[in-house]
Amino acid sequence: MATGSRVFVSHLSGVAVFDPNGDQVGRVRDVVTVLRPGGRPPRVLGLVVEVVSRRRIFFPMTRVTGVESGQVITTGVLNIRRFEQRPAETLVLGELLDRRVALVDTDEEVTVLDVGLVQLPSRRDWQIDKVFVRKGGGGALRRRGETLTVEWSAVTGFALEESHQGAANLLATFEQLRPADLANVLHHLSSKRRTEVAAALQDDRLADVLEELPEDDQVEILGKLQEERAADVLEAMDPDDAADLLSELPEDDKERLLHLMEPQDAAPVRRLLTYEENTAGGMMTTEPIVLEPGASVADALARVRHADQPAPLAAQVFVCRPPDETPTGTYLGVVHFQRLLRDPPFALVGSMVDSDLQPIPPDTTLHVLTSYLATYNIVAAPVVDEGGHLLGAVTVDDVLDHLLPTGWRDSASGSYVRGGASGPYDWDVPAGADTAAVEPERDGPRETEPGDG
Repeated sequence: MATGSRVFVSHLSGVAVFDPNGDQVGRVRDVVTVLRPGGRPPRVLGLVVEVVSRRRIFFPMTRVTGVESGQVITTGVLNIRRFEQRPAETLVLGELLDRRVALVDTDEEVTVLDVGLVQLPSRRDWQIDKVFVRKGGGGALRRRGETLTVEWSAVTGFALEESHQGAANLLATFEQLRPADLANVLHHLSSKRRTEVAAALQDDRLADVLEELPEDDQVEILGKLQEERAADVLEAMDPDDAADLLSELPEDDKERLLHLMEPQDAAPVRRLLTYEENTAGGMMTTEPIVLEPGASVADALARVRHADQPAPLAAQVFVCRPPDETPTGTYLGVVHFQRLLRDPPFALVGSMVDSDLQPIPPDTTLHVLTSYLATYNIVAAPVVDEGGHLLGAVTVDDVLDHLLPTGWRDSASGSYVRGGASGPYDWDVPAGADTAAVEPERDGPRETEPGDG
């Protein structure tokens, strides 16, 4: 697989971090990574950034848009909570550099002087792929040995800390599972083990898994996290799923967690909590793809092909007057993905809007909504208020979630796949099924992939 440009971590130390407007928000103090067994390159999770107040915060690599010319460019979205190192995390500058390791081919001891980070082209993930080492001992009276740069897999000795080994090894075992399949595994773990694994998962990964768990498991896991961590995970969840989870909590707990969330993340969740559960407003996501009429087809396709975009939301873009975040300006209509493929890249989405598809109000009932999706053969329905502003979109997967009987995840999760787990993690295959047809699709290795962790 081709990779992007490489940067060595020593060149990042102390580098200024800028937002998209060119304003400095802090400086890089370390890089957070997760070591993986089997010589696999570690995944880079993010940066430890020291902001103006000298507080050190965690900045995810998914929000880094460029590392060039001695500076780091970001999306500008900061979570100012103080950085706390979590189980299975390793600080590159603080824990990897100057470590004594060995070359795999010769068993010769070497000292780690630097490591190279590279961004994977298919998504926003980064990993460590190179190690810059010096041969010979580290004593002051010894001659300096030869230096060389080798692949990560050519070096051994980066052992995981023993205290993190159990959860880390379990995570590595199920790393490639889809969130729904990992949720099935967690559901069948003991409460103690489930808590340990949840604590070791990254926020994004844990958020994805929580969205696939039964409500009782969601509440249990969230309740055993530190409150600030719980707020971080809720921020990483889709707003509609976060609202559903918070609605299961006592009022005091719900308000406390909403207060701990970043205001821009809490606002859509608060809006969703005002709607009845089985209505379009209660089921919608507040993050559909929204474009202004002057955007081009090329702009629309760039948004649609984004790796983190769920398939039902990527099937169309909604065209609105500014602002283009929900609640938007006046809703103009929808442009379906197939139409985008038929028109030239420079064409404007405002010229191809399908305005015949009438939006639905937020109080639309589940029965009416189901009929609406079936009648028009669509996978996402626009939800618009009385003033004509787009509030969000209801996707077919959310409708199915509400149509299926309570507890369906307990009986169905994992029942149509089988895979590389053993013992309590075995999945059943329906009688008479073609086993080749039900082999689980798995996410690609993390090298090509953002949980939670």
